[in-house]
Amino acid sequence: MRATKASGAIVRIEPADFLRLLARSETRLVVSAYGGLLRKRHRYLTSYKGLFFFTESPDALALPRDCEVVAADRIWVPD
Repeated sequence: MRATKASGAIVRIEPADFLRLLARSETRLVVSAYGGLLRKRHRYLTSYKGLFFFTESPDALALPRDCEVVAADRIWVPD
């Protein structure tokens, strides 16, 4: 897995890496939101071993069936 960017304890990763990370997690909790100013994106945030991982995608991700999803109005991550 390769991190694109880290802001504090938030690590930005690619959608495929996000799904692989979820597969390794025992308890799957994901915060999800859809939106954006100029381009609409699906945004996802989860924690794993004390760090927060973030990804965004133009298409919705196929999250694991046993994943608990919390819908948020917005997810903001510093650039």
